[in-house]
Amino acid sequence: MEKSRLERQMHFLIEIDQMKNVLRQTLLADGSRRESDAEHSWHLAMYAMLLAEYAPEPIDVNRVIQMVLVHDLIEIYAGDTFCYDLKGNQDKAEREEAAADKLYALLPADQAAEYRALWEEFDRMDTADSRFAAALDRLQPILNNYLTKGHTWKLGNVKSAQVYERMAPIKNGLPEAWPIVEWIIKESIEQGFLQP
Repeated sequence: MEKSRLERQMHFLIEIDQMKNVLRQTLLADGSRRESDAEHSWHLAMYAMLLAEYAPEPIDVNRVIQMVLVHDLIEIYAGDTFCYDLKGNQDKAEREEAAADKLYALLPADQAAEYRALWEEFDRMDTADSRFAAALDRLQPILNNYLTKGHTWKLGNVKSAQVYERMAPIKNGLPEAWPIVEWIIKESIEQGFLQP
């Protein structure tokens, strides 16, 4: 028997509870433990609400919030791939595509299409909303990395050029924050948190 719309939605909501167990490499700002994908996504939604006034182009804040809330859902099945892990990133796109197929199939067709489209748009960074969302997704971890004395960078033996490359979306999506990024990188090198 076909599940009702509400049953499909409830099943999806129960399934995404697993996001609370997907741990990222980034520590919480106080350094006490690794942050979960769910905590990261919630924090980005708060960033979007608070920093929307700095978007360099008109954005739909509600859409940005939706985007950051769904952008890592696929990691329930694909896992969190450390952004500086060259080997792990080789098959990331394929793993995430398969995860998206599995996860969004749980929803009613209209919501599956809507949420998957938000996830795909986020990854493409080809709209004002997605550029702003991606900038937030880069800004939050660099702040936490600085506050935890480069914990994640030290794990991956990361060099400053890699951080500059990873942070590049901030230049377009949240340019007023770029001087903060540059200061964090410079200060982190000086403090020994990040390799030059």
